[in-house]
Amino acid sequence: MAFPQTRLRRLRATRALRGLVRETQLSPADFVYPLFVAHGLDRREPIEAMPGVDRLSIDHAVAEAEEAAGLGLPAVVLFGLPATKDEEGSGAYDEEGIVQLATRAIKQAVPDLLVITDLCLCEYTSHGHCGVVA
Repeated sequence: MAFPQTRLRRLRATRALRGLVRETQLSPADFVYPLFVAHGLDRREPIEAMPGVDRLSIDHAVAEAEEAAGLGLPAVVLFGLPATKDEEGSGAYDEEGIVQLATRAIKQAVPDLLVITDLCLCEYTSHGHCGVVA
């Protein structure tokens, strides 16, 4: 006899059960909007490898974060592009680093929006490794 011998349909018996076990539904509340933040003013530079995605100055990142919040997105994730790189990736933990500045500006404009920050050092180090090389 071919598999399956018995087709259990108990999870299809009522509308409530079908609703409970149906496919995943996504809404704006399920997404996190990525923002690539760079130094400068009034800057919006396309990222060639990612059509439709731009490197943004903080003022543009704030505007995009406000728009994302207005659309019902609960969070943004910030990827920083530092002005300079060094062996230790110090821009990642500098009080005046690009992500730190952008986080403060976004939280001031949209206090209830969650701001997630990328912790990888590869963008901050001159050697491009994700951590400090000893």
